[in-house]
Order: sequence, then C-alpha cells, then structure tokens
Amino acid sequence: MKKAILIISCLVLSGGFLSAQDWKGLGRVSGYIYDQDGKPLEGVKVKLVWAKSTSTSGFEVMTDKDGKWLGAWLHSGTWNVDLEKIGYMPLKKAIEVSEVSRNPELKITMQKAQGLVLTEELKQTLGKANQLFEEKDYPAALDAYNAILVKFPDIYILWKNVGNVYFAQEQYDKAEEAYKKVLEKKADDSDALLSVGNCYFNRNETDKALEWYEKIQFENIPDPAVLYNIGLIYFKTSKYEEALKYFKRSTEVQKDFEDSYYQMGVTQTSLQKNADAIATFETFLKLFPNSEKAPQVQGFLDYLKKK
Repeated sequence: MKKAILIISCLVLSGGFLSAQDWKGLGRVSGYIYDQDGKPLEGVKVKLVWAKSTSTSGFEVMTDKDGKWLGAWLHSGTWNVDLEKIGYMPLKKAIEVSEVSRNPELKITMQKAQGLVLTEELKQTLGKANQLFEEKDYPAALDAYNAILVKFPDIYILWKNVGNVYFAQEQYDKAEEAYKKVLEKKADDSDALLSVGNCYFNRNETDKALEWYEKIQFENIPDPAVLYNIGLIYFKTSKYEEALKYFKRSTEVQKDFEDSYYQMGVTQTSLQKNADAIATFETFLKLFPNSEKAPQVQGFLDYLKKK
C-alpha cells in the first residue's frame, strides 16, 4: 500500500484559471510567508488549485504587510498552493484541507533568486512542465524538467521536482537520488532532507527514515504539519519521547493545531505522564469544545483523574 506522507516545496509556475468552481467547500486555510531573514513578505501571489478539479479552476490571493494570506470556502482534499513574487524563487506546496476540522497554519520561507533571471520563456516552460506533473503525465513532466536542467543547470532546486515525479511513481531510489542532488548544493535544505526521509519511510526502512528526519532542526521546520507528521512516525514506532517532542513543537508553532494537541495528550498518556496529559486534554477542550474528538478527550480526562 502506498504510504506517501508529505509533498514538499518545488519550483512551479501555473497558467490561468477557468471559471468552473467545483473546488468550493467549507474549508479555510491561512498562512504567513517570510524572506530568508524571517521578515514578512508582502505582495506574494498565492494561487490555489484543487487537485481533484476537472479543470485548472481555483483562485488567487495576495499576502498583506504581515505576510499573511487566507483561502476560504475550500473543498476538502489536496490543494496545490503556488507562490510567486518578483525577485524570489517560486514555490509550490501541496496541502491537505479539511472541511470538518481546523487546518494547520502554514509558515513558509521564500528564497531570493540568485544569479537567475526568470524570463517569460523560462516561466512558460516551467509552467508547462508543472502542468504535465499535475495532469500525472509523469514521463512527459520528467522530460520537461530534465530539458530545463540541461539548459539551466544552475537551477539545482528543480531537482526537487524531478524527485517528486519519481516519488509519485513510487520509484523511491530514483527520487532519493534526485533529492540528494539538491543537498549537494545546499546540505541543510529542509525539504530535501525531509523528502529523502520519506523515500526511506515508503520503502519500509523506518529507522533509516528517522535518521534523516533527525537531521532537520526544529528551527528549520516552520510548518506545523510537517512537525506533526514526523511526530506520528515516531509514535507509530513506539518512540514516544521523540514523538512528544515533535507534537509539542507543532503546537508551539501553531497554537490552535487541534490534531497535534490530541496526539500530544495521547502520547503523554502512553508515557504515563498523567498530569501533563490532563493539562493537555483540558487545553484541548478549552480550545476545541465542539470538536468531534471532544467526547473521547473527556473520556480520557475522566479516566486519568480517577487514577
């Protein structure tokens, strides 16, 4: 069974949007975008496209002076979020949106473009390559990315896209090789480190995957969803202390991350840290009184307080 868990940032530019609105739902997602110095980036174009749409329908929003953006009325499922600002390397995030629970807030850092002029021709070429990837025409997408790399070898970050093509086809050895080409240029690239770890995880080499995840420092993981997913891997392998560290950090980054508070309380219970678990579950009920998990959390509390 395929166990793909995280889709990482990559170069992308997309085309126009059609009028269909099959993407509409009740979900909301927001985030902040920063530069490499941690300063908010105003005027970043954020394009959102629902992956299951029968067309390229979607919409655009811009970040404000605080670097914040908001997407509302979203259908549940996978969304492609494209980021673009003149002078910065364009990025793409694939995120999961829920219509029934609060979605984690995204915090993303954009890198300044160094020594690369994104001409209109290059933008169109990248856009076509990414469109092929989104349409799951993986052989054509791979040819397109490789053609760009032959012509513009300095765009090493594009190896992430190549890795994603292989990853989507479950060719994890080739995906790993592509991601490592990014690490040859930037050894601390968090997305590439994470992606190599995902390759090992999907090959059922959990211990090796965790070795790669541990190379990523907390300070370099601004995304609470990434922290949460790594915590889940530790939890599923019964490494509860490590799992707790990641769940706790994800709630520090995202104060209203419902699933992470819940999982943190469960992990504390597994570690018999009952007082901490009680405090976490009480916080959960205070923050999310109408959650579907609220009755179960109350049951945990009743049990722990009787011990």
